[in-house]
Amino acid sequence: MESEVYNQSTFIILKAAYLYYIKDIPQNEIAEMLNISITTVSRLIKKAKEEKIVEFVIRDPYIDCIRLEEELQKTFGLKDVIIAPTPMANSVENNISGCNNVKKLVALEGARYLQRIIRENDILGITWGSHMYYLINYLNPCQKVDASFVTLHGSIACCDNELDVRTLVSRMAKAFSGRKYYLLTEGLMSNKNVANSIKNEKNIQTVFEMFDNIDISINGIGSYYPTLSSVLAKKEYLNQSEVEDLQSKNVVGDVALRFFDKCGKECNTDLIDRTISIDFEKFKKIKTKITISSGEGKAFSVWSALKGHLIDVLITDYMLGNSILKLNRKMTSHTQKQGQAISV
Repeated sequence: MESEVYNQSTFIILKAAYLYYIKDIPQNEIAEMLNISITTVSRLIKKAKEEKIVEFVIRDPYIDCIRLEEELQKTFGLKDVIIAPTPMANSVENNISGCNNVKKLVALEGARYLQRIIRENDILGITWGSHMYYLINYLNPCQKVDASFVTLHGSIACCDNELDVRTLVSRMAKAFSGRKYYLLTEGLMSNKNVANSIKNEKNIQTVFEMFDNIDISINGIGSYYPTLSSVLAKKEYLNQSEVEDLQSKNVVGDVALRFFDKCGKECNTDLIDRTISIDFEKFKKIKTKITISSGEGKAFSVWSALKGHLIDVLITDYMLGNSILKLNRKMTSHTQKQGQAISV
């Protein structure tokens, strides 16, 4: 996998070819849509021919990924969607090794996308997690951008140091040769008074002030429904009564240590005032919110985040993307039937 870091993204090659040959869009417009130069567009189209992606048509499974991307983008009104083309796209096989490979492929596309859109003086906020860890491994260290990188929340007690948000923001800033800012505290305090006291510290205030000016955020999503799989639900971070409280408040997922329901709205839990993290409403106002997620088990959580407009750009795998659309059709049909019953 690491040998592919410096190769051109498979997604961007097939995307350029699809827009040019299937959609009949001029190269200058494609360049503007993908935030690349016209020369690069021409090179990508040529490479699509060389790699046999294009032989008068775009081969499967790539065309399935493009069609799925378009449907997701249209359905949820997203800025962009990237479906990482993987060998598992049309397979029902699912094992630990396969899941890790898919996660890496999704993270690779995330790294390529971030490097295409980040600009000088941008402020980029990041969260913790394994997707972020892999994404940073795939960043091209030759691309330097004078930007600022900031943690969106405090540290998590139960996670490995390499996955901790402070470690990740330091590594990302180093990869881009940018500036790093992080919250020197745990993400969850014992009570509201302790949290308020910490928020008044000079370092903490400096970071919280940056939250108002974040241009791009990049994050994963934790899942609480239909199965409780979020790492935040581990006893090292939350005790049993806290987890039960979240479930009683119908929490389905978490983002940046904030918990939301099936409508994508923040749940009113005891943890709100105890958490050192970007405010939920401030997070929603970030101009470009990128979510990187994989594995169809997260379909309900990601669908809920999409419904709540917590995502502007979705980077995922075929299985999860397809599961989200199936779930949306099911939920839409159920809502329509309820409406018909009420009208009768």
